[in-house]
Amino acid sequence: MLTILGSLLGFGSSMLPKVFEFFQERADRAHELAIIDRQMEQMKLGSALKLEEINAKADIAETKAIYKHDSSIRAATWVDNLRGSVRPIVTYLLLLTFIGIQAAGFYMLVAIEGAAVYEAIMAINSENFQAILAAVISFWFGSRALNRK
Repeated sequence: MLTILGSLLGFGSSMLPKVFEFFQERADRAHELAIIDRQMEQMKLGSALKLEEINAKADIAETKAIYKHDSSIRAATWVDNLRGSVRPIVTYLLLLTFIGIQAAGFYMLVAIEGAAVYEAIMAINSENFQAILAAVISFWFGSRALNRK
């Protein structure tokens, strides 16, 4: 019995380094895979940053080209002033039109229909009006704030 036990112990102890080597290789491979995954993440982040840099440079170049084009156009002073005021005037007219429509609706609801002031305000304050107002304000003020960030 001792002979069999000694043989098994000898055989088992000769296999023990191979078992340890198997687990060590398994841990090494898992470590290498983790390193490769991290390297791939870093490469993705680097590519995304490079793409953002390229887009920022393109935006800067586009803005410079627009300013260069606008500064190259020479006309009478009143033409330049008129050209520069087209968008603000259109914006003012758009807002005044919508404010007029809102005021007329409010007047009709309160004076003619006899609705309460709160109910009239809630009725004329539609999602469409809010969307148009938000779009106009975002156009004029939002792009500058986003470009700064």
